[in-house]
Amino acid sequence: MSLNYAKRMDNIRASEIRELLKLTQQPGIISFAGGLPAPESFPVEEFIKIGKEVLENTGTQALQYGPTEGYGPLREAIAKRMEKVKVDVKAENILITSGSQQGLDFAAKIFINPGDIIVCESPTYLGAINAFKAYEPKFIEVSTDKDGMNMEELEEVLKNNDKVKFIYVIPDFQNPSGKTWTVERRMKLIELANKYNVAIIEDNPYGELRFEGEILPAVKHFDTEGRVAFLGTFSKILCPGLRLGWVAADTEFLNKFILVKQGADLQSSTISQMETAKFLELYDIDNHIQKIIDLYRVRRDLMMKTIEEEFPEGVTYTYPEGGLFTWVVLPEYMNARELALKALEENVAYVPGGSFFPNGGNENTFRLNYSNMDEEKIVEGIKRLGKVIREAVK
Repeated sequence: MSLNYAKRMDNIRASEIRELLKLTQQPGIISFAGGLPAPESFPVEEFIKIGKEVLENTGTQALQYGPTEGYGPLREAIAKRMEKVKVDVKAENILITSGSQQGLDFAAKIFINPGDIIVCESPTYLGAINAFKAYEPKFIEVSTDKDGMNMEELEEVLKNNDKVKFIYVIPDFQNPSGKTWTVERRMKLIELANKYNVAIIEDNPYGELRFEGEILPAVKHFDTEGRVAFLGTFSKILCPGLRLGWVAADTEFLNKFILVKQGADLQSSTISQMETAKFLELYDIDNHIQKIIDLYRVRRDLMMKTIEEEFPEGVTYTYPEGGLFTWVVLPEYMNARELALKALEENVAYVPGGSFFPNGGNENTFRLNYSNMDEEKIVEGIKRLGKVIREAVK
């Protein structure tokens, strides 16, 4: 049977990460592949109590439809938490989404016509690439250094392309590179977006997971014209199974997201929203986040130390100040996809880096996650991986 599918389906491919994660479910695999939070950090007992309380006291409301914009008390709580990244918004500037991934899909629906241009960091988040590709844009990648996106290069792109619809950025502990933008780069991004009348989609899943120093103000903090949509999520600071994220934007901009959500799923889960709001009311989420930070800092430090000891000369990697990932660059003659198959023979997995570049290339790179494996497995896994890389070095 041959059905007449939409042309956009030609641009949709299975997520390489999702496909690889299937392999990592095999017994004995040490996986640095996913962006999975540590399951031991999930507040299971608290949610058992919360679930009971929500259903006993407000069960009919929790199991009923709710407004598209989201549950009022949760929107209020999120608006207050946005103060941590120096963003002053009210509850009416918040839309609850089914994970921040839904916000990425909505941004694509709102902006992209076939042939439009999306500007992004090089490399960038694979989930965003996949969400955007369905709408048939062209991607222009802008190089990054330790301080974030190259602003001179960005201005040249904006100056020479009149079909740029938005700039997609992850300024804090970027996925996949682990890099964080300086305040100066954030301010310059706003300046250029204003100058060339371009929207900004700021993706911030990891910003609160900072191991050293102070949380930096979001790009949205510097927004003077309402052109930034900030995407946040509870997936990394609470639990991903809730499937709750949010968009924070000025009224006119946010209304476009609300209209799209009405046609997509009507609303996000009422009961998940009510349970999350109750958690924020009854428990100290900052204390919960600090426990996650303390756990991930130990794992980050251990992975960095073991990489330094086990990886051969000529291999470079980032040292993230927070978040979930480090980024590895092999000598140019090496292919991380081919190496991944050899690593799987040693029962260790990572994500090859080529998929994080929407225009291809850079096959000598890969991403490592340190949040999900315990300390013993981190050491053993990096030792195995170091052995595989050493054997491949010319």
